[in-house]
Order: sequence, then C-alpha cells, then structure tokens
Amino acid sequence: MDEQTSLLALFASSFLAATLLPGGSEAVLAGVLIAYPELHWTALVLATIGNTLGGMSSYIIGRFIPDEKTLLKKSNGNLRGLEWTRRHGSPVLLLSWTPLIGDLLCVAAGWLRVNWLWAMLFMAIGKFARYWIIATAVS
Repeated sequence: MDEQTSLLALFASSFLAATLLPGGSEAVLAGVLIAYPELHWTALVLATIGNTLGGMSSYIIGRFIPDEKTLLKKSNGNLRGLEWTRRHGSPVLLLSWTPLIGDLLCVAAGWLRVNWLWAMLFMAIGKFARYWIIATAVS
C-alpha cells in the first residue's frame, strides 16, 4: 500500500471508528506510522480530523432525536452519557474517544443542543491526545 492509500485508509477508519458503527483506528494509525514514520504529524492530524468528524456525525444524529424516549432506546437505556453531558457540558467531550461511552456522549451533546463549535473543539482535543499517545508509543 502506498502512502496516499495508507492515509486514505487511516482517515476512513478513524471516521468510521467514531460513528455508531463498530471499529478501531488505533491499529491503522500504528500500521501507517510503522510503514511511513516520516508521516508522523500528517497521520496524527488526519486521524484526529477523521475521528472528530465521525464524532460530529453522532452529534448530528443526536440533534435529530425528537424525544427522550427515542434517546433512551438508542442508548439501550444507558443514561450515564446523557447525565455527564448535562452536568459538565461540552468539556465532557474530551472523553469522546473512549469506547462505548464516547459515542453516547456525542449523541447526548447533540440532543442537549450543546454548542457545536465547543463540542467539536473538545472532541478534537480529546481525540488528538489519544492519537498522540499512540503515535508516541509507536515511534
């Protein structure tokens, strides 16, 4: 796989990993960095952008959920993400990278109408920090 295809795969996997679909992008990031160590910052930024956009797609889904009953059904009755988001607002999205609860936080932020710009900023910071730790460990 060449550099450009590797970066495209990284972007796609990081986007999909942040949606309600299952998947992980950490292994793809590690693979790209092992194969192309000179792409360290490019890969790190691209993975962060893809993962943040994926998180924002969950945020947008939350904006379209009409009522709490539907939200409860989508979250399988797990109110923890909703309560954390209600209590802490957009800074809780620093945890949007975490498995399982991260998706719920993004959907809850959309449903609660958290300011989208702040939501995206906190998502990006949290996701960048996670990818930076992985990239540093691989290097």
